[in-house]
Amino acid sequence: MLRFIRHARALAFPLEDVRRLLALWRDRHRASADVRRIALDHVAALEAKAEAMQAMARSLRHLAAHCHGDARPDCPILDELEKLP
Repeated sequence: MLRFIRHARALAFPLEDVRRLLALWRDRHRASADVRRIALDHVAALEAKAEAMQAMARSLRHLAAHCHGDARPDCPILDELEKLP
């Protein structure tokens, strides 16, 4: 059981999904469609998170490209951070 949990966590399943997967793993009358649904929902969440992180990286890359990176005090990175809610 611990190996199962460790593998599920290594795949970044949230704890609630790990609980659901454990219950399905123990249930020999389970429908594999239930397991598949949990896995595909998790894939969608991971892909959304990856896209959000890529957007953040693009934004920071753009800001860094417009920063002189010299002794001047003006900095577009800090200016942008100041605008964030």
